[in-house]
Amino acid sequence: MTLPAEGPQRTDARGARRSASASAVLRAVLDEGPIARSTIARRTGLSAAAVTGHSAELARLGLLRELPGAEPRGGVGRPHVPVDLDTRRHVVGGLHLAVHHATVALLDLRGNVLVQHEEPHDGLAAEDLLARAAEILDDLLLGHAPDREPLGLGVATGGWVDRASGTVVEHPLLGWRDVPVRELLAGSTGLAVEVDGHARALVHAERLFGHPRARDSVVQLFAGNVVDAAFATGATVHHGPRSAAGAVAHLPVDDSTEPCRCGRTGCLEATVSEGTLARRAVERGMLARPDFPALLALAASGDAAAVRLFHDRARLLGQAAALLLDVLNPAVLVVVDRGVAGVPGCLTALRDEVRARSIGGHDPAETVVPTSFPGTELTTAGGAVLLDVLFDDPLGPLLTGLSRAS
Repeated sequence: MTLPAEGPQRTDARGARRSASASAVLRAVLDEGPIARSTIARRTGLSAAAVTGHSAELARLGLLRELPGAEPRGGVGRPHVPVDLDTRRHVVGGLHLAVHHATVALLDLRGNVLVQHEEPHDGLAAEDLLARAAEILDDLLLGHAPDREPLGLGVATGGWVDRASGTVVEHPLLGWRDVPVRELLAGSTGLAVEVDGHARALVHAERLFGHPRARDSVVQLFAGNVVDAAFATGATVHHGPRSAAGAVAHLPVDDSTEPCRCGRTGCLEATVSEGTLARRAVERGMLARPDFPALLALAASGDAAAVRLFHDRARLLGQAAALLLDVLNPAVLVVVDRGVAGVPGCLTALRDEVRARSIGGHDPAETVVPTSFPGTELTTAGGAVLLDVLFDDPLGPLLTGLSRAS
């Protein structure tokens, strides 16, 4: 099933109220399933008839299933048969495009990563890389989910990503400009494709499957080769015109003289990126060549010099975190960083820097937290781009188009 290049659009105004109610039912099951329909009605404020109707429709679409074996309460009356997400019928493809490798994965409806494959891509043109990713996705579907229906493919990457058009507007480290990712992948996979920046994608993931306070308001700070951020409050993730929000790469860092591609010195991304850290390790004789995973393993094993390098970097990230906390005042700030996840003391060093710099009265021990998806954050980001569409509009074109095609 090949969709138009614009991808699945949200339900029109006529069906918006019905789809919003179905979304509330689906999210209640995501949060508390297995759950009785009567409990869903109490949680959502919908009538019992509405919950029954939406549950039946969602089951028809393969999103919910009844769990057999329930007994009537007290042995009398109708049984309270619970419903849960049906994680057996569908899968979601996830693709993350990093600077040196692409990661392709399959996820279930709860955002669990079922299988993933990492593919180096240095030197590949954008079209060739996306074509290779489509081939890998097909292999994963045939080898690991031959009896499941793919709902679509979510794609996440750094840089400037315009979600509305599915275009990577600019990714300097990849050398990409105005790459029509959705159009290319929809054509090669025949699937619905959604594309977004990885920081925003991980905001969706935290709000769906991760930290409970992320649904109030959340800032996501992503630190890899690319450094960027995203912000959400209530039910809204902020995109800005052409989805350019979250560009923190060029925030100034105190006492940094690291040259940046923008022509200035001391920019956040240039100072704390994984590539910069690996280069510093070579300059200090810790590594023979710049290899961030090798440096991370060295620090995780307790090498004192490597640990100091990561702790210094964590304090620099703390400068940005303190600024974001004071400006945006979220309920929680989530840090996605392999050093914070894998090197003891990094999270403490970052929180200490926030405590020293923030004037907002935040308790960093409560407010600054690591990602809920250590080790799978990249593939979770890709899958969450599509899963956000699904949970937001479960009766919309993403599922109804699939139903008509099957």
